Amino acid sequence: MAKKNKNKHNKGHDAQALKGNLEITRSGIGYVVISDGTGDVLVRPGSFNNALHGDTVRVKVTKMNPLNGRREGRITEIVSRKQTEFVGTLQLATNYAFFVADSDKPMPDIFIPLQNVHGAKNKDKVVVRMLQWESADKNPVGEVVSVMKPEDANDMAMKEILTEGGFPLSFSDDVLEESERLPDIISKSEIDKRKDFRDVLTFTIDPVDAKDFDDALSIRILNSGLYEIGVHIADVSHYVEPETKLDEEAYKRATSVYLPDRVNPMLPERISNELCSLRPNEDKLTFSAVFQMDVHGKVKNHWIGRTAIHSDHRFTYEDVQEIIEKGEGKFSEEIILLNRIARSLRKVRFDKGAINFSSQEVRFKLDEKGKPIGIVIKESKEAHQLIEEFMLLANRTVAEYIGKIKVNKKPVPFPYRVHDTPDEQKLLPFIEFAKKYGHKFDISSPERIAESFNAMLADVNGKPEQHVLEQLGIRTMAKASYNTENIGHYGLGFEDYCHFTSPIRRYPDVLVHRVLESCLQGRPIIDKKMDEKCKHTSERERAAMDCERASNKYKQVEFLKDHLGEVFEGVVSGVSSFGFWVETVAHKCEGLVNITSLSDYDDFRHIESDYALVGRRSGRAFRMGDKVFIRVVAANLDKRQLDYEWVLKPDEESEVKTEKSRVKKEKSKGTVRKPKKEK
Repeated sequence: MAKKNKNKHNKGHDAQALKGNLEITRSGIGYVVISDGTGDVLVRPGSFNNALHGDTVRVKVTKMNPLNGRREGRITEIVSRKQTEFVGTLQLATNYAFFVADSDKPMPDIFIPLQNVHGAKNKDKVVVRMLQWESADKNPVGEVVSVMKPEDANDMAMKEILTEGGFPLSFSDDVLEESERLPDIISKSEIDKRKDFRDVLTFTIDPVDAKDFDDALSIRILNSGLYEIGVHIADVSHYVEPETKLDEEAYKRATSVYLPDRVNPMLPERISNELCSLRPNEDKLTFSAVFQMDVHGKVKNHWIGRTAIHSDHRFTYEDVQEIIEKGEGKFSEEIILLNRIARSLRKVRFDKGAINFSSQEVRFKLDEKGKPIGIVIKESKEAHQLIEEFMLLANRTVAEYIGKIKVNKKPVPFPYRVHDTPDEQKLLPFIEFAKKYGHKFDISSPERIAESFNAMLADVNGKPEQHVLEQLGIRTMAKASYNTENIGHYGLGFEDYCHFTSPIRRYPDVLVHRVLESCLQGRPIIDKKMDEKCKHTSERERAAMDCERASNKYKQVEFLKDHLGEVFEGVVSGVSSFGFWVETVAHKCEGLVNITSLSDYDDFRHIESDYALVGRRSGRAFRMGDKVFIRVVAANLDKRQLDYEWVLKPDEESEVKTEKSRVKKEKSKGTVRKPKKEK
C-alpha cells in the first residue's frame, strides 16, 4: 500500500509562503510560477525540499536581487505531486535495486526494495510508482508497477506520455477494493426514492468502441401532444461519495484521457464500465433533465432530478446515421423525430450567437501491436449533432437552475463551464487578414463579432481559404475552463452553462451533480474550496489534451515513418521566420518545411501580418491555407517530429528548375541580383 509523502502533510508552512507550480530547467535551476500571476520565484537545486518538476508547492522568498528585482526562495511544502509514476530502467543488484527515470528533467534515482521488484529483471524497462520520500538526503522509495517488453514500443510510448502528463497508469489496491465493495444490486428502496423511467423507451448512442455509456435519451408522446424527452446521465455521485479513496483518486485525475489505442480512465472499470455504464437491458441509476417540448424544440416545461432507467437498445453513431439517411430501422420514427428537434435546437442556437466552427479529428487504424496502418478523418454528422444538442440543452438547463439560487444573497459555489470573449490582440490581426479575402467584421459588441464570424464561416464553406480562416479564427478564441464566476460561454452563445452530462469521465460533472442534488433538497452545499477545484480540474483537462495531442502526433510520425521519400498534397498550416508547417490533406499529419531547404530557390522573408514567407526575387509566397506538395524526409519518434521538403507541382517544375540553376550560378560568381527595395 502506498505511503503518503510526509511533506504533503506539513501543516507548519510559513504563512507568507507563496503557492505555485515548480518548473525545473535542464540545467537544474527551478522556477515556481506563482498561482496568482505575480511572476515566478527562482529556486536553486539545494532548496527544492524533495519537490519535482510540475509539483504544486509553497515557496518562501528568501532574498530579492536588487539589480533585476528577481525573487529567490526555498520550497517549504509540497502541496501535491504532479507525477508519482515514472517510466525508466531498472538497475538490479544482489540486495537492492534502483530505478533511473527516462526524463530530461533532473530527478533522483528511486530505491526499490527487493520485495517491490515484482519479478522485473536487470535493465528491464519498467513503470515505477514512488511510494515515499522522507528527506532530501535519502533517495525516494518505490515499487515496480509493470514491466514493458522491448517489442511493445507503442505501449511504452503511450505510457510515457501519460506519466509525463501526471496521470497514474493504475489504481491503488485501496481504490480498487473500495470499488469492488459497491453493490451490484439496486435496492427497491433506492428506486422508490426516484422517478421511475424504466417503462419508457430509452436508448444510448455512442462510438462503436465505447464501453462507458454515461448518457441515454428517452422519448414518449404526452396526451397534450407534446413530446417528453429525457436526458439521463449516469448517477456517479450515488456511488462515489466525498472523502472516500475513490473520490480522492477521481479528483486527482479529474478526467479520463483518450489516446489512440486506449483510455486511461478517471474511475476504475468496475464503475465506469459496469455499475454506471448505461448498458442495454439493465436497470441503472441516473440523474436526469426531462423536457416537455414541441416538434420545433420549444421547451414548455422541464424537470430535474434523480431517476431509474432501463435502456432498450445500444446504438452506435453509424447505426443512427444510417437510420437518418435511409428513414428506416429499429426505433426509426423516434430517431427521426429526435433528429428533427435537434436540428431546430441547433438553428436556434446559431441564430442566438453560437459560433459555427467546424473541426476535423483523426482516427487511427491499428494493428495488434498498436502500430498505425491507416488514418481516417472523423466527420461530425447528424447522429453526432443529435446527441450534442440534447446534451447542450441539459447542461444549460442545469446551470440556469443553479444560477438562480442564492444563499445569504450570494450565489452557490458552482463549477460553471465558461468561455470568454475573443482576445483583442489576437482578433485585430485576424480581422485585417480576413479583409484580404473580402470579409468585414463588426466589432462593436461581442454579439456582432459572433455574427461576423458566422457570416464569414458560411461564406468560405468549400472555398480554398476555408481551412486557414477557420484555424486562425479558432486561435483568436479564449480557452474554455471551469470557474465559479459565471461569465457565460461565448462560443456557445449561452449565459449559463456547465458540464452535467459526462460524470464517468469528468470530475467537474460529479461536482455539478452533488451541488445540484443539495439544491434540489433545499440544502445547498457551500463548498469554500470550489475555486481551487475549478483551477485543478481545468489544469488537468489541459494536461489530458496535451497527452492526447502528443499521442496522436506520435502515431502520425510512426505512420509516416513507413512513407519516407513519398510525396503528398498538403495545406500550409503555420508560418514562422524559420519555415512553414504543412498538414497533409489525406492524414492531417503536420510537419515542418525548414527555410534552409528553400535557400536554393530564393531568399525568403517572413511577412507576419500576411502569415506568409515571401521570396525576395521571385515573389513566390507560402501563405497559410495554400495547397502545396511535400516529400517526407524525416520522422523522429523520440521528438514526435516530422520534417518535410517542399516539392514542385509538375507544371511548375521546369520553370523553377531554371530559376534554381540561375541562382546557383550567380551565387558561385558572387553576382546574385539584389532584391528590389520594398516600397
